[in-house]
Amino acid sequence: MQRSSPTILWFRKDLRLSDNHALSAAVARGGPVIQVFILEPEDGGTGPMGSAQRWWLHHSLSALSKDLETRGSRLILRRGDAQKVLEALVKETGAEALHWNRRYEPVGMDIDGPLKQHFRDAGLTVESFGGQLLHEPTRLKTTGGTPFRVYTPFWKAVDAGGDPTAPIDAPKAIAAPDRWPDSEALDDWALLPTKPDWAGGFREMWTPGEAGAHQRLKHFISKGLRGYRRGRDFPAEPHVSMLSPHIALGEISPAQIWHATIGLPASVAAEDYVHFRKELVWRDFSYHLLFHFPELPRRNWNARFDDFPWRDNKTGLRAWQKGRTGYPIVDAAMRQLWQHGYMHNRLRMITASFLIKDLMVDWRDGEAWFADTLVDADPASNAASWQWVAGSGADAAPFFRIFNPITQGEKFDPEGTFVRRYLPELAKLPNEFIHKPFEAPEQVLRKAGVVLGETYPQPIVDHRKARETALSAYQEISAGAKSGVRE
Repeated sequence: MQRSSPTILWFRKDLRLSDNHALSAAVARGGPVIQVFILEPEDGGTGPMGSAQRWWLHHSLSALSKDLETRGSRLILRRGDAQKVLEALVKETGAEALHWNRRYEPVGMDIDGPLKQHFRDAGLTVESFGGQLLHEPTRLKTTGGTPFRVYTPFWKAVDAGGDPTAPIDAPKAIAAPDRWPDSEALDDWALLPTKPDWAGGFREMWTPGEAGAHQRLKHFISKGLRGYRRGRDFPAEPHVSMLSPHIALGEISPAQIWHATIGLPASVAAEDYVHFRKELVWRDFSYHLLFHFPELPRRNWNARFDDFPWRDNKTGLRAWQKGRTGYPIVDAAMRQLWQHGYMHNRLRMITASFLIKDLMVDWRDGEAWFADTLVDADPASNAASWQWVAGSGADAAPFFRIFNPITQGEKFDPEGTFVRRYLPELAKLPNEFIHKPFEAPEQVLRKAGVVLGETYPQPIVDHRKARETALSAYQEISAGAKSGVRE
């Protein structure tokens, strides 16, 4: 029997039609499906969204709208408080059911729980679904029944659980209502930069949307996965998936990516696809931590770091943001971030270490900058990763693991290919000095057209001395440390 009452499908960070369990259930229910995306206030369920990701959101919503039109449907855009927007839609459409896919950010969860009860009390059928993670953080626990705090046991538990449920196909058609409710215009949301338009490098690099996500996955599986374990640390090599911004807004699901690594030809070594899967699982682990420790983006997981003597180093922070530290691998990475809204994972660790340990700037300042400038900004992965580098997080690298920006550059960009791409002012330096121009003889600099302090900055800090200062500060807080990890 065909239902006549509509179902409202509320899109959030799940902007895809395939492997979308909330959408598939809404279609299976029968009757029209009214898809809505709500631009919530900054303190709403999706939380504040950085400038780079707002650019992505605009194009992702545009792509989703077109995909829905091919199935005889459309996307309604509204902005405001989620409860008020949904109440208005229910009244306008006579909808009797509301579906969404679960979100795991603390603010979003705080909204969704009461919202579900509110609409159930009003007589609606309200259902929420998984699929944004490989495993629900409420269900995966240690043998002692507690949340995981260490990554390796978490990975082993995920791996032992076998492959995630196979992805489901997108619906071939979606029933439309007799009359569509009004929608706001996407352009009126002003998500795109205009004065100035700094997104030229984004447009040349990215294709937001579900189709773009699957094209990127297909390319990676065929071209980049082989040799991934070794090559993933070298920013000039193609062994990175570039899927993270698509995952961040849910244009592709983790299950779809995992299943694409099943049944690969023998030419792809197990160590390559297993290490790639571990990156997917790190995202799950980050959300597991965020779910059980909602203050992860704001407070140190390890309380001893509450006493760390961070510096109010605005000059150093600004030089770091602009890629003007005088250390080429750091500066090239920061300029990649500004140009493309993206940074290679090895470089994220190097740049974070430099800010935290060379400049003694609070990790939260770095996390905030990444949140604004990354197209793949993710509240769980971003916070967990910054705390990992800082040594203050769960299963973190020890604080005394301080990356040397010179040797890191020499090891992972030995020919200077990456540095030359983003620091053209250093392009003519020989390999010997590409990662340490401040050690080059004057005649070498002159031949390369480099004038330190003019065409390229002198180092803003002496790494060796900065390392000693950071270690001394760490020893002080360790001596008088608060015990234990926050609960």
